[in-house]
Amino acid sequence: MGALHRLPLILPIAWIGALAMLVPAGYALTQDDHEIARNFFYAALLFLTVIGMIALAVGANPRGSIARDNLLTMVAVMTVLPLMLAVPFAESLPDTGLFNAWWEMVSCLTTTGATLYSADLLPAPLHLWRALVGWLGGLFILIAAIAILAPLRLGGFELMATPQDEGAAHLSGPVFETQLIDPSQRVWRATEAVTPVYAALTLVLWVLLLIAGDDALVALCRAMGTLATSGISPVSGASGQASGIVGEMTVFLFLIPALSRRFWPGGGELLASERLRGDPELRIAGVVVLLVTMVLLARHFIGAIESGAAENQMLLTDLTHAAGAAWGAIFNALSFLTTTGWNSVQWDGARAWSGLTSPGLMLAGLAMFGGGVATTAGGVKLLRVYALARHGEREMERIIHPRSIGGGGRMGRRLRGEGAYLAFLFFMLFAVSIAVVVLLVSIQQIEFDTATILSIAALTNTGPLAGAIPLTPAFEGTAGIASAPWSGWSGLAPVAKAVLAGAMIIGRLETLAILALLTPDFWRR
Repeated sequence: MGALHRLPLILPIAWIGALAMLVPAGYALTQDDHEIARNFFYAALLFLTVIGMIALAVGANPRGSIARDNLLTMVAVMTVLPLMLAVPFAESLPDTGLFNAWWEMVSCLTTTGATLYSADLLPAPLHLWRALVGWLGGLFILIAAIAILAPLRLGGFELMATPQDEGAAHLSGPVFETQLIDPSQRVWRATEAVTPVYAALTLVLWVLLLIAGDDALVALCRAMGTLATSGISPVSGASGQASGIVGEMTVFLFLIPALSRRFWPGGGELLASERLRGDPELRIAGVVVLLVTMVLLARHFIGAIESGAAENQMLLTDLTHAAGAAWGAIFNALSFLTTTGWNSVQWDGARAWSGLTSPGLMLAGLAMFGGGVATTAGGVKLLRVYALARHGEREMERIIHPRSIGGGGRMGRRLRGEGAYLAFLFFMLFAVSIAVVVLLVSIQQIEFDTATILSIAALTNTGPLAGAIPLTPAFEGTAGIASAPWSGWSGLAPVAKAVLAGAMIIGRLETLAILALLTPDFWRR
């Protein structure tokens, strides 16, 4: 194990990815799909051998790792590793091409969940592979958040950093060379802490969904897609059609860990409150979900009252449908707030109940809000929203009482001051990123509204968002016979796909981490 720790981090990660190929190989064998089983088995043997040879060569001359190496490793994992993961996928779909397979793996590994393929046309082992890659991507993000981004004060940790920490918070500073011994050791310790919890929650959810009535593959993909917030599903439409509302309630509970890091190991630095009920991210999430639900439900009652149709019997009839519509709104609101993208079996009823022409735009706004800092969720993140809200509240208070004292303790003052400044900076960078991606995508003769939704879905890592909002359909697939151009992704040109793949990676790593790679301090020894 000591020799493994001395290797560059990308090699053990690639080794785990190659080893994971044996899972769909075994499943394909049980399904008598011997061709796909051979593709994954041979790819696993090939890459395990190649990685082993590279490890032997590198291990002969080991060098100590530094913090910036791990940040570069994160970029390599999201860009280069999908190329290896795409090989058996491309071999199993000969007409799709390696580029499309790479794009699909980038989408899965960044937990975006966007797909070029129709669920009905894709073989079951490939569905399992997509869900497994997304699950591993979610695990990697949870580990990297506390082992790589936290020491560098990136990924949301900059909001909670104390002024004492900021004095040495330079990428070239000696604190990053010595903090918690070796940077690679932090990664392994975080892996040992996070993996058992992550795997146990996935197993429990899988069993519960099986009991609720889901098929084994559907339940497993839903369990992995929920914990990783990838939203990857092996079926078209709402994935909980078999288990119904009972299964959705179970998934709803397991989506809550994507709202706050306090539910995962290593979130001590992000605790803005000692008690669970005072957690700012959970409180904001609750308010947002309830507000969206009220907007979707209240419009129907207001319209009924204005039209004079709110008689007792009609009102009772409406109330029988209101419960299902309310659940559909609540589930979808939390699902898209955590950037998972599951659709409730009652979502169509909620849309019909509200009467809004485009309620999907609310889902896009929820995805932009995002989930908790240092979780598998994407988006801007709730803690940044909280910091800006507290800053605005404090400014309003100072207008009324100029000599008032804000209170809230050291952490409260930090969030209202430097935290709000950094949150606003991130918001501006996020907005600029959306504008740039929309510009690059719309150059390819794509309608502006379609380019906007696809760009938001990519940057927030919420791939199913493209299916929740009606887009201008394309009728020519570019990913082979199994492609689904009507879903908004497969009909794109290769240049547009490459831009959106880059947007997924930027959304997953966050803009501040990308900018850190471009600073002179990062490369200074």
